[in-house]
Amino acid sequence: MGNSYAGHLRTTRFEEVLHNSIEASLRSNTVVPRPVFSQLYLEAEQPATHNGRVENEDEEEEDGSESNSPPAPYQTKPPPEGCCTTDGFCQAGRDLRLSSLASQPLDVPPGFLLVAAKSPSAPDCLLVCAVDHRFLPDERGRNALLGFSGNCMGCGEKGFRYFTEFSNHINLKLITQPKKQKHLKYHLHRNSVGQLVRGAAICWKGLASTPGPPHLVDLNPPLTNGSHAPLSQNTLPQTAVLSNGSGRPTVIGTLNAGPPKKRHKGWSPESTATCVSAPTVSATPGTESQGSSNPPSPLQASVTVPDQLLHICGLRPIIFRGHGCLPHLSGNVCDVQVSSLLQSCYQNSQALPRVYQHYGPSPIQPLSVEMQILLTVYYLVQLGPDQVPLIQDLEQIFMRSWRESHLSEIRQYQQPQPGLSQAHSALPGLPQSLTPSQLPWLAQLAASSCGEGVLVLGEKASVALGLVDTFTRLMEGRLAHTNYVVIICTVNGQETEACVVVTGKHQCRVLAEGMVSPSDGLREISQQLSTGMTQELTSFCTSLGSGRSTTVSALSPQFISQEATGESSPIKYHVAWREVRPIQLAVARKLLSHVCAIADSSTQNLDLGSFDRVHFLICVPPCEVSFQQTVLHLWNSGVLQQLGLDQECLSQKEAERYVVKMDREARARIDDLIQEAHRNVNTLYILVHDHAHWDIKRCLSPWPMDSLLNCPQIRDATNILTLHVTSFPFTLQTQDTRISPYNEIHWPSAFNHDVDLYHEKTLYFGVSELLDSTHSGSGLPLLRYDSSFENMASALEDRFPKLHSVVIRTQVLVQHYCVALMAISGQPRSGGRSLHKHTSVETLEIVQSLLSPAQRCPAHHGHMVLLRIPSLALAGWAHQRLTRVRQRLGLGERFEVILGNPGQALSIGQSFTEHIKAWLKIHESDWAPRTYLELEALPCILILSGADPLGQSLPRSLKYCDLRVVSSYLQRTALEQELGLAAYLMRVETQGSQAHSHAPGPGSDLSESDRDKLSSTDNEEDEGNPQHPVSPNTQCQPSKPTSSGSSSPLPPFPRPSCSWARGVNRPPSVLLPRGLYDIITTCDGSGLPRCTSFLPHLSVAWASSFRPMLSKMMTCTEQSLYYRQWTVPQPHHMDSNNRPAEGRTDNFHPRRLLLSGPPQVGKTGAYLQFLGILSRMLIRLMEVDIYDEEDIHYSEFPPLGSVQYHSACASWPTVDTLRSMPFDYTVHDAEYEDISSVYCPDHCPVAAGNPRRQEDVYLRRRTARIKLSKYAAYNTYHHCELCHQYMGFNPTYQMYESALHSFSFSHLSLGEEIQLYFIIPKSKQHHFSFSQTGGQLESLRLPLISDWNPDCIKSPIFTLTTGRHEHGLFNLFHAMDGANHLHILVIKEYEMAVYKKYWPNHIMLVLPTIFNGAGIGAAHFLIKELSYQNLGLERSRRVEAGGSAADVWPFIILSDDSCVMWNTVDLNSLSASGPVERNVSLKQVLQHMEACPDLTHYSLCGIKKWSSRPPGQGSGGEALHREPFSRGHLHDFLLLNVDLTRDVQYNQNRFTCDDVDFTLRAHSAGLLICRFNNFSVMKKQIAIGGYRTFIIKTKMTDVPTSVQPTQYVCAPDSKHPFLATPAQLLLEKYLQHTSQRLFPLSAHTQTHTHPILSVDCYLNLGPEVTVCFVSSRPQSINISTTGLLFSGLLLCFCDAFITPGFLKKFQFLKGSTLCVISADRSSLRQTVVRLELEDEWRFRLSDEFQTANAKEDCPLFFLTGKHI
Repeated sequence: MGNSYAGHLRTTRFEEVLHNSIEASLRSNTVVPRPVFSQLYLEAEQPATHNGRVENEDEEEEDGSESNSPPAPYQTKPPPEGCCTTDGFCQAGRDLRLSSLASQPLDVPPGFLLVAAKSPSAPDCLLVCAVDHRFLPDERGRNALLGFSGNCMGCGEKGFRYFTEFSNHINLKLITQPKKQKHLKYHLHRNSVGQLVRGAAICWKGLASTPGPPHLVDLNPPLTNGSHAPLSQNTLPQTAVLSNGSGRPTVIGTLNAGPPKKRHKGWSPESTATCVSAPTVSATPGTESQGSSNPPSPLQASVTVPDQLLHICGLRPIIFRGHGCLPHLSGNVCDVQVSSLLQSCYQNSQALPRVYQHYGPSPIQPLSVEMQILLTVYYLVQLGPDQVPLIQDLEQIFMRSWRESHLSEIRQYQQPQPGLSQAHSALPGLPQSLTPSQLPWLAQLAASSCGEGVLVLGEKASVALGLVDTFTRLMEGRLAHTNYVVIICTVNGQETEACVVVTGKHQCRVLAEGMVSPSDGLREISQQLSTGMTQELTSFCTSLGSGRSTTVSALSPQFISQEATGESSPIKYHVAWREVRPIQLAVARKLLSHVCAIADSSTQNLDLGSFDRVHFLICVPPCEVSFQQTVLHLWNSGVLQQLGLDQECLSQKEAERYVVKMDREARARIDDLIQEAHRNVNTLYILVHDHAHWDIKRCLSPWPMDSLLNCPQIRDATNILTLHVTSFPFTLQTQDTRISPYNEIHWPSAFNHDVDLYHEKTLYFGVSELLDSTHSGSGLPLLRYDSSFENMASALEDRFPKLHSVVIRTQVLVQHYCVALMAISGQPRSGGRSLHKHTSVETLEIVQSLLSPAQRCPAHHGHMVLLRIPSLALAGWAHQRLTRVRQRLGLGERFEVILGNPGQALSIGQSFTEHIKAWLKIHESDWAPRTYLELEALPCILILSGADPLGQSLPRSLKYCDLRVVSSYLQRTALEQELGLAAYLMRVETQGSQAHSHAPGPGSDLSESDRDKLSSTDNEEDEGNPQHPVSPNTQCQPSKPTSSGSSSPLPPFPRPSCSWARGVNRPPSVLLPRGLYDIITTCDGSGLPRCTSFLPHLSVAWASSFRPMLSKMMTCTEQSLYYRQWTVPQPHHMDSNNRPAEGRTDNFHPRRLLLSGPPQVGKTGAYLQFLGILSRMLIRLMEVDIYDEEDIHYSEFPPLGSVQYHSACASWPTVDTLRSMPFDYTVHDAEYEDISSVYCPDHCPVAAGNPRRQEDVYLRRRTARIKLSKYAAYNTYHHCELCHQYMGFNPTYQMYESALHSFSFSHLSLGEEIQLYFIIPKSKQHHFSFSQTGGQLESLRLPLISDWNPDCIKSPIFTLTTGRHEHGLFNLFHAMDGANHLHILVIKEYEMAVYKKYWPNHIMLVLPTIFNGAGIGAAHFLIKELSYQNLGLERSRRVEAGGSAADVWPFIILSDDSCVMWNTVDLNSLSASGPVERNVSLKQVLQHMEACPDLTHYSLCGIKKWSSRPPGQGSGGEALHREPFSRGHLHDFLLLNVDLTRDVQYNQNRFTCDDVDFTLRAHSAGLLICRFNNFSVMKKQIAIGGYRTFIIKTKMTDVPTSVQPTQYVCAPDSKHPFLATPAQLLLEKYLQHTSQRLFPLSAHTQTHTHPILSVDCYLNLGPEVTVCFVSSRPQSINISTTGLLFSGLLLCFCDAFITPGFLKKFQFLKGSTLCVISADRSSLRQTVVRLELEDEWRFRLSDEFQTANAKEDCPLFFLTGKHI
């Protein structure tokens, strides 16, 4: 029993200890005796670790051979000669029979289990075998490996790997195919006396097809340890009648307890717990389900049920099978019921230790039969007289008792150590020393403490005799005060047998009604009403008021229209439909982020970039009010306008096309959606499944959602996304769910103050807050029960045992309301106070609040009272009765009685409609309310019918929620959706007023999960401010102060005369049945209400009876994982057939989301907002931010007159004409607004104003939002089907199948050979040539100049990129319009892996490691030199092939990684502002440029940057831009002739302005540069990465620090903090930011007339300085500097072309500054001497500087001087 004496005491000692413990418990006030029964149940326990399992899906294939056809004959191999062939013996002649080996010690290897096999030739004989546990299923019928591994326990032979071989060895003599599933039948274990006995049957077929007792509990919902909580709750009651020869039929409990011998699809495991009702079905006794440890017993004598049992006793006793066989029942079998639920609980508890059997051959022993029975008796003793047993309580008792008994072993197993299994193999399991002889008197001793409540019959020789005695006692009236009879049979030599007979009237009624499904219960109620069974009850209830006349005279109408007098007041009745609460918008954004996460994943399941609009369809339950409610929210949300559907939907009636009721018309609507989605592939369709928990059946519903939502057309459509919205997500969170846990969105909880983050003005008041009100102690709790009503209903239930309790309770409830109306109305002869005894105080209070406020309020505002009557027939009868009484009392105009039938539209009287129209200021004559929300402030009784609430939202005027008739609360979903009707939203502003006195305070002990676990309903939206027709601030207040002498403003609170306005911010009061009240107000060991441990829904089942409890601190996500692990769908659940798709490891649908939140919290508004922002996001995805900047510095040019060099319609330039055009030295790109101007003879000053620095230009550049065209370039987030192969994501293409090749070349400026690497996918190897011998890369193939292919681009495209592996626009498939092209990404070595991951099908040129820290100049230099070397190799290959070297194409394209679209000027289309631009493909642009005549004469070609504004201002700029071609600076997109530019190199050291420097040097070398002005390129704004991202940080830390530009340089040999930044970058940034300090004379003079002379190099000296570029090369083209005085001289890395004579040609101002830059101090001094600079320039030792680099980082040095 788990104490320290277990296994060591003798039997007498154990009996003494156990007796003393029980006696002490009975004498004390404690509930549970200690230590024997300590902490057995209802206490907290740490959840056990659950090992993940993989379901064996191949078992169905193994069983697939079973059918109704005869088995195919099987020919066994002849046994070897001389071997034994006797049944029950192995071929070695050793005995295998269980009867022979029961007492023998057996050597079981570690990991093996003892099982029993059954031979067809000897059906009464069980053979003992040892089988590896891995090849056996667990208690749920899963996790069995295919194959077999077993040992013979007779001869000891081991290693049988095939069951066929093993079956031959043990002489099974099979005539069918040997299968372990057919012939391995039972587990074997040792009982309390050490005998090997048969245990539970091996569960081969799992929950879906194995009906054995171990899974009966999984088919029933968990019940509660409280009143009105049945022990059994099966959905379909079935009858099993046994025909015993010629005698009368006999009824046994479950004849269909097992599957038929031949498989047929009609058998359902739900038939295992049956309700005996009518002798209509006959069967043989062979199908009786067996006990957990009993062998089959012969047919026992039948027990005759006495006649008139129900009539005499007033109850139908319920017999719960326990251990052993139940005798057959005969006679009046209609008056008894039989259930196998207790038996299945026993069997499951014996299967529990199998979890630990994998550790070794000596498993821990399960609870003995005797201990299970004793614990059951003790549990029944603890129940109160009105409580009903709860099966999960008993399961927890068994589990904790077993854990206590083997605590030490369990701890050792839970903390494995090396060699632990070998150590345990020698330890026997601790025996449980409770013998059968001790059981009866110990059970009777335990039962003696509760008086007559529990009777133990332990002296009977058989269970049959015990049942006979029980029936006799019932007939004699001796069990009037006994609720349970426990029959125990302990006959020597036989297994202990037991059963439990429920004899308490209350318990029998509740258990019996709980054995049927809610739908069957409603059918039974309708049948009782239609057959007139309720007439006697009605007559009895109406006789309660006999002797007093109920006929009253009609009262004058109380709704009298008051004119505006001094005493009346107009009412402020505000309507606020469109306001969106912040938390709703936050949830909508969370939904959007999850959709984006699906699109961003690598699974390619959703391509948001391919959609340009959103369409939707909302599916709601078949309830007219819910349908109209959703339409109302949709019409007033503005979503139709946001989605552009307002033109198609001009009225609220037309908005109904977007909402569909799930009835017979839903199929056509869904089919239309599927066809429309198939036609419009660029439209994203959102299918919203609202109230998603309502219909989850797979086949039983007439119009199942499964056939609509899970059909292949929706499942496979890539443009349909399904959103489930529910308040009960756990119905969809099973082991086979289709929804990924990553696709769940939970409503923010107030527990962790998530709501505070959204600045909510409302406070949600749900079930948790209602529970708080029961513990607050201040005022009357909002959640309560009516004791008077319960007493009256209980008395009538005893009086009318044949009637359903709902019928009785409804009759009592309506009678209470009728009597209360008579008493409150105060009419003569109505009885007055004498009628109060026929109703209750609670009902009187409800009726008083219904009648009085409307009479007192000037506007006749009142409250709503909700009566929840699930039965449609009873609701209709109640409506008729209340309406008739209302009319007789003359109250027809005081309040309305409304029947809320789900299948009917809302209907109220015309007079009440007119009042609502007046309040809402509606003038349409045909308007009528369609939703309950529009009944705000209307005094009424709403009778809400239907099996379940279907999402109807209730107005804020709801004051009482009467649930006293509700009985379907035995599943968590059923219970919480009833309580969700009372959920409420309150304004935070009035939180401190009495209207909010019941709001939970900060000390509330309810967790976050309370609100999510006890709250749920879908579009049952009390949207508060946004979705209600009445604002929470609605107040009844006068238009002017009532006191003329008061000068203070009106108070914020409403007038006290309007009760409705005062209570608009107060949650409704809820009246519950006593049983439900006890359930939700009782907490389990974890601190949660007991209802949280209920089965979530009838369509799901627990995966195991022994599972951890929900924790109070579980978040919504943790709770989801709990249900995903511990629940499985029933066969009729729509997820039961969910299997992983081919090629997938999980069964989640990739485009399915789940939104969950409490009821009435605003989920409808949230997902409607989600539709709106999703539409805006798709539009935003189709747009990009394009740099939209006007070209600068055009005002600096003089007018060009009427000179027109080229015709405006010219397609290509001519070489001679282009050479005659002047070169434009000025940089016009606005991106370079912060650089130094380039001097030219016609240079004009920059306009006045403060120039912007580079950082400001980069961060504040003007952009325009432009929609992407079909010719756009894309980043890695674009996943359309057309470019999958281009991107390398085609399924037929092996991703990352590429090779690394090296390419080497040398250059003088590099000083050594450079080795570059190409990553070449196999699909792109045809662009390269390789050596025939070693496969070495030789060259990049180039076309010929004469080649022409309309679908091919000749020039290789090199795109420089860094830090933009995700955002770089490298997908040129659409931009090229499908044309063949060669695209090479130029990347740095350290980024190789990440670029290869995102762009697996792209060619990549990897720069050497030494260039990891280099700038864009190095990349340009290496590309150009590589291309030139490759051009030479291709020319050599061409010559070898017999062609001319000049025929090879010499051009390459240098492109920026942000070029997104290209435009051309359409000369044929003119507008008022000039020619019109249109978008074209990059293919068209390049083919046009490549087709240019004499293209090889051009060294550099480019296009302009796009701008939406007219180019330039003034005649000069306009004239220039009328030219289709020009000469000037080119940026971002270049067509480079590597042959002509071979002598002009990019500066490999440059970080900035390298293109400006290269263009100036190329022009000075006489090379022809052309810009095609009719083409333009759009650059996308990308804030991430790029060569403009400069990080300057100190060498002491890797964290970027703020370093001033003046600290970029320092004096040589000084103690200055060094920077971890390239020296060239420090120098360029220093010159840019400190030019005024370095060249003071240029900053104080007119820089446009006295520029700084820069020789052979352009450096940016800041926008305040003008630079005059000259080249020292012979025959170079330079501007004329005659008469020009310079204010400074800049010499950077001077070469031999710069001589003293060259410098003496230029004139300088006195005091001008000289700056000489060299790589080291030695070359710096040599340059000064060689150029004879000291003749005209004065130098000081302090004027020498170096960049702030350490010596090992090779700093640069520069020297400054002054002109003499």
